[in-house]
Amino acid sequence: QVQLVESGGGLVQAGGSLRLSCAASGRTFGTYAMGWFRQAPGKEREFVTAISDSGGITFYTDSVKGRFTISRDKNTVSLQMNSLKPEDTAVYYCAVQSSATGLRAGGVNYWGQGTQVTVSS
Repeated sequence: QVQLVESGGGLVQAGGSLRLSCAASGRTFGTYAMGWFRQAPGKEREFVTAISDSGGITFYTDSVKGRFTISRDKNTVSLQMNSLKPEDTAVYYCAVQSSATGLRAGGVNYWGQGTQVTVSS
């Protein structure tokens, strides 16, 4: 049974930092891309970032470029979020797909349960 378990969410003031992690289990994800989506209240879930199986390819949505950094170590993916803004407030979901390009396009094979990130102004 595949499981994606996120951790690291919380409440932070604007300008602060948080680090999210997602541990995948139940199969080997070495050949899969991993990434993050988020969903703010009243909005659709949106792509945030993805990293390829090798870690050599990364994608970011424009609004987080220069502030967020994705990394991975085998079956664990992390998201370092700096210079957080109130508009980054959302539930963040870990996601897995066969390619980073596919994740960026919204195709997801597996979802995590989500972790809340709240940025106060």
